[in-house]
Amino acid sequence: MIRDNYLDICRLIKNPKILKLFDVAAKHGGAIRLVGGAVRDALKGIDGSDLDFATDLSPDEMVEACAEEGINTFGVGIKYGTVGVQIDNAKIEVTSLRRDVKTDGRHAEVEFTDNWEEDASRRDLTINAVYADEHGNVFDYYNGIEDLEKGRVRFIGSANQRIREDYLRILRFFRFYSTFGVGEPDKKALAACVENRDGLKKLAQERIRDELFKLLLTPNAAETLRIMQDNNILSYILPNAKDLGDLSFLKKLVNHRPLPDKELIYLFVLYQPDVALADNLAMRLRFSRKEKQKFVRWAEIQVTLSELLDNTRRRRLAYEYGKEFCLEKLLLLVAINQEPLPGFWDIYTEIQNTEVPVFPLSGKDFIEQGVVPEQVGEILKERKQAWLNSNFSLSRQELLQTPCNKACGI
Repeated sequence: MIRDNYLDICRLIKNPKILKLFDVAAKHGGAIRLVGGAVRDALKGIDGSDLDFATDLSPDEMVEACAEEGINTFGVGIKYGTVGVQIDNAKIEVTSLRRDVKTDGRHAEVEFTDNWEEDASRRDLTINAVYADEHGNVFDYYNGIEDLEKGRVRFIGSANQRIREDYLRILRFFRFYSTFGVGEPDKKALAACVENRDGLKKLAQERIRDELFKLLLTPNAAETLRIMQDNNILSYILPNAKDLGDLSFLKKLVNHRPLPDKELIYLFVLYQPDVALADNLAMRLRFSRKEKQKFVRWAEIQVTLSELLDNTRRRRLAYEYGKEFCLEKLLLLVAINQEPLPGFWDIYTEIQNTEVPVFPLSGKDFIEQGVVPEQVGEILKERKQAWLNSNFSLSRQELLQTPCNKACGI
């Protein structure tokens, strides 16, 4: 199905120089079209997806066409048919049309084709198999536009076959259902997800983590995870969640605010782990070292909501653990308590603006006073404790003059 002039291409392509790619392909007897998420989201009137291009030229032909027009290319996945194109500071991926030759549930062997419908047939969901050219003409081979309008998320062709080509499509189905779905999930799609859930065990944990994080960021993640849990799908990748209601509460509170590490916060609320479980989840999902450290620290450091709401105690916590930790802990505790907090975002901003005290002394100060190096550490520890006990009020001079508890030579 072709819908002429259906889409404002300027919603997708902000840099007009990128439009030159369409002419480059045409000069060499081919065509380029936008495909997938960018087209789907533009049809829904939302922004956000990266631009993905498809072409009926082979990778070698695409590289040659760009070279003749003075456009730089680079390899990003050339054996899979993807050519990287550099336009200004933008790095664009153009993938040749493909057909699957062999799949094993994790990877696919492909060969190139010049048939657009054949390329569309190998994609997962109807809403992701919609193409658009430079004129805003939309090419919809599997009624993706109608499905998008009605909130239907369904697989192209046989749901079982699509899933068995790549078991990650189970998680992708639920992610897109959480984002675009209306009403109950498609019965055939859900049944196929249940029937093939054992295939999730074949996937690399990194792929599961990335898809799970994307799912957690979707609007209806808590409700969708409940469907996965009720159909014994979630347990194939992680333990069943502790309290989906807490996640729902937090997502409504946070809404669209751009918070750092939001997906980690959501995961923590989902499981509310002790230190052992936090460590286990971090290992299973292959967290980075920084992510693991943060995730385990949330479980390890016990702070109460009342402490975070107390101005004096909050300043001490910001000094000891950092403002970022205090902000994250505030979100976690409010979600776990499911307790509406009047002026929550004002309190959040207050913590953001908290001036963290800086201890005014260093070891050099005492060495200059003649203290032997072996005693400096103990003296610094004592003075810092005195400074903390004074609620950071002792000045540098007062700290230098504070008597030591032990003989220290000053």
